Amino acid sequence: MNQTNGRIEALRALMREEGIDAYLAPTSDFHGSEYVGEYFKCRQFLTGFSGTAGTAVITMDEAGLWTDGRYFLQAGEQLKGTGIDLYRMGDEGVPTITEFLAKNLSAGQCLGFDGRTVDSRGDMGGSSAFVRRAGRASERSVYGREPGAEAS
Repeated sequence: MNQTNGRIEALRALMREEGIDAYLAPTSDFHGSEYVGEYFKCRQFLTGFSGTAGTAVITMDEAGLWTDGRYFLQAGEQLKGTGIDLYRMGDEGVPTITEFLAKNLSAGQCLGFDGRTVDSRGDMGGSSAFVRRAGRASERSVYGREPGAEAS
């Protein structure tokens, strides 16, 4: 098991404990910046993808990374062997994050995210509509240490 797989499995264990069915990890900080400091690189920590734009969604059975055309090649290389699917935003037939969540979660299930970096009243990468439909969200970080910290 590589480091990324171990981190995804650790996150899933915490998700089970907290009753979270899917976890949203964007590239963002308290101000919605695209270029973030080390503390806010949760998506990079979880997936190994170091591009400045992307959002990861982790469920109990699947993991996906959405990024734009600037990072298709880099993401493809960095995600090899991780079990994380690359969703090439803008390509025909590629679901949006909202479409993915609607397909993979049912009403009443819980979408987790760090409420300090994702505004549940705002766009949330298109996911706010899902939160309103599902009726449940966990707005606290489930990862217990700073995102940039190395696993021991």
